[in-house]
Amino acid sequence: MAQNESVLTQSTCSISEDQSECDTVITIRIVFASFSLIACLFMIVVIWLFRKFVVFAQRLILYLSIGAFCDSIAYLMSSSIEDGPLCDFQAWWLTYFDWTVLLWVSCLTFNLYMNVIQTRTTEQWEKGYHAVCWGVPLIMSTLPFIGDHYGPAGVWCWITEDIAWRLGIWYVPLFIIIGLLFFAYIYIFCMLRRRASSWEGTYDPDTERNHRMLKEDIKPLQFYPFVYLIVSVFPLINRINSAVNPGHDKLWMVVAASISAPLHGVLNAIVFGMDKETMQRLTPSQIKMAWVARNHQQEVREYPLAIGHPEDLEATADKSKFRSVAYSRLH
Repeated sequence: MAQNESVLTQSTCSISEDQSECDTVITIRIVFASFSLIACLFMIVVIWLFRKFVVFAQRLILYLSIGAFCDSIAYLMSSSIEDGPLCDFQAWWLTYFDWTVLLWVSCLTFNLYMNVIQTRTTEQWEKGYHAVCWGVPLIMSTLPFIGDHYGPAGVWCWITEDIAWRLGIWYVPLFIIIGLLFFAYIYIFCMLRRRASSWEGTYDPDTERNHRMLKEDIKPLQFYPFVYLIVSVFPLINRINSAVNPGHDKLWMVVAASISAPLHGVLNAIVFGMDKETMQRLTPSQIKMAWVARNHQQEVREYPLAIGHPEDLEATADKSKFRSVAYSRLH
C-alpha cells in the first residue's frame, strides 16, 4: 500500500527524485492551505454573525471570502493521483477559483472607485458582478481542456509544461488586472488629496467627517491588490524557471510557491481585520451579544442616515436629500 502511494505521488510530483522532498513540499502546501481555509471561514462567520452583509461592500468581501475558501480546498486536494480525470478536476478547480477571487477583488475596487470618485453606488449591478465573477472563470478554466493541457504540474495538478498556455490563461491577465487595480487606487488617492486641498480654508463638520471616514475605509481596501501580487510572484518565478529549465526545478522556488500560492485567505483575513470597526467588535461581550441576537431572530430595522440641514430632514420622500457616506460605517 505504501509503495502504491509513493508511485502515485511521484506521478504528480516531478520536482525531485528524492521522495522525501516531494512529501515535505506537499506537507508545507497543505499546512498553509489549511491556515487559509480557517481564515476564510473566520471572515465568513464574522460577516454573518454581525450582519455585516447588509452593507453592499461587505457582501462583496463575503463573496471574495467564499471564493478564497474554495480556492484553498484545491490546495488541500490529494497530490497522490495519477494524470487523469481527478487530476484534471483539481487543475480546473484551482484555475476557476483563482480567477473568481481575482475578479471579486476587481469588483471591490470598482465599487470603491464609483463610491468615492463618481459618488454613486453600484449595488444595482450586484447580479452583473455575479455573472462576471462566476461566468468568466468558467470560460477561462474550461479552455485548457482543449488539447488536454491540464495534468501534473510539479506538486499539484494545473496547466502542464506549456508556458504559452500558462501565460495566456493566468499570468498575463493576472498582472494586467493587478496593474489596473494599482492605477485605480493611485487615482482615488490623488482625487481625495485634490478634494482635501480644495476644502482648506473652510470648515464643514459633515464634509470633514465623510472625508475622514472615506480615508479610513480605503486604507484596508488598498491592500487587496497587494495580496494578489504577493501570492503570485513566487509561483510565476517558479513556472518561468520550469519553462526555461525543464526537469530542473529549484527546491527553494517550489517551497516558496507552495507557501505563497495558498495564502489568499490568510492575507485577506489580515486586511479584513485592519478595519477598526471590525476589530472593535471582536470582543467576547460583542460576540456573545451578536450570537444571542442571532438566536432570538430579533427584527432589525434600518433607517436612512440623513446629513444636511434641518429643513431637509422633513423631505424624507426626496432621496436626493441624503448624501452618500462611507459604507463601512453603516453596520
